[in-house]
Amino acid sequence: MSAASAWEISVKFGLGKLELPEPPAKFIPKWMLSWGIHALEISHLHALAVGELPFHHEDPFDRMLIVQATREEMVLLTTDRMFEKYRVEMLWCGA
Repeated sequence: MSAASAWEISVKFGLGKLELPEPPAKFIPKWMLSWGIHALEISHLHALAVGELPFHHEDPFDRMLIVQATREEMVLLTTDRMFEKYRVEMLWCGA
């Protein structure tokens, strides 16, 4: 799980746009451990590569996820059709 996802979850929780059974700082680490999910940190190379992306998607969190998926050769789980405009391997998780 990208640190960008944890960051976005924390922001949305703080704004009251996301309900969780407990604050993200407690919930996310427990959830990751229970599912065997590893952390993906944000590196300087990731941060700099965001500036090289075309601006199909303006959300900074999503742009970071796109960069990390491509640079780390990972599959991006998403429900966002905007990601299709990038050369990133995706697994659609929407209805």
